[in-house]
Amino acid sequence: MKSILGIFPLIFLFSCSEPVPVYEPNDEVQSTEPYLIILGNVQDAGSPQVGCEKECCKELFDNPDPYRRVVALGLIDHSAHKQFLFEATPDFPQQMGQLNAASGIMGAPDGIFLSHAHIGHYSGLMYLGKEAMYAKEVPVHVMPGMRDFLINNGPWDKLVQNKNIVLRQLAQDSLLALTNSIKVEPILVPHRDEYSETVGFIISGPNKRALFIPDIDKWSKWEKDIIDLISEVDYALIDGTFYDGNELPGRDINEVPHPFVKESCKLFDTLPLSERNKIYFIHFNHTNPLLDPTSSESRSIEQNGYHIARINEKLKL
Repeated sequence: MKSILGIFPLIFLFSCSEPVPVYEPNDEVQSTEPYLIILGNVQDAGSPQVGCEKECCKELFDNPDPYRRVVALGLIDHSAHKQFLFEATPDFPQQMGQLNAASGIMGAPDGIFLSHAHIGHYSGLMYLGKEAMYAKEVPVHVMPGMRDFLINNGPWDKLVQNKNIVLRQLAQDSLLALTNSIKVEPILVPHRDEYSETVGFIISGPNKRALFIPDIDKWSKWEKDIIDLISEVDYALIDGTFYDGNELPGRDINEVPHPFVKESCKLFDTLPLSERNKIYFIHFNHTNPLLDPTSSESRSIEQNGYHIARINEKLKL
């Protein structure tokens, strides 16, 4: 349930922030169709990343790129007049402004889905509290471990106690109907689970399905077969945190849990072009050359039939 009082702080918050990337209607997405909109594609700490003195960040501290935001998806169902958010990031104000502009619906989302308890995926909840939006009973869909984390740790427990958010518990591999057209299914994935389990999501619309896995350890550690899952969906937005090990000088590559983009491509290159076309790499570290659409790495990935998730891209469901 949304309150009118919650809307005005949100308008003020967005009006003073950095410019929202221009929303341009996509001819391929009709106003009555539900669709996903990419609101962010960067790893938890953003780009530029605090403390980074490399060339990849130097200019961005003075001239931020509005097309580099922490990973999040918006989900819009115009026929139901509802909007949803996957992940609550530190870029929550700008991303909600972008989602509101695309949906035409002002105010908080009709639901937020959280994948796990790492900073880039849940810390945006702070903007729902009394210091910012002072939202009323925003449904936040979480797995049991994530629910316990939010209830038992401050300041998140205050959001629950003040009824800024209402926690709705998800069950593994269980479908949740959001509207007459949209269903969401959480799937457990292996990752660093210090505070909660980690899930990806299968988001099903009336015509198409999307797989969203922003964070996962190496594909070989998962009991599920990613190639089988790709065959069952129309879009696969998957972990592309690091392009390769060259981004991590001095680090033991065996200690890096994420599948490198080059490793994933080696696994997927045997797939037919129609299957590779489903894959969208997302959740890029600030060092990842795929953040630069003009880089040779970006061109190579796209020439091989893959996609690189870019802000404002829309995927009809």
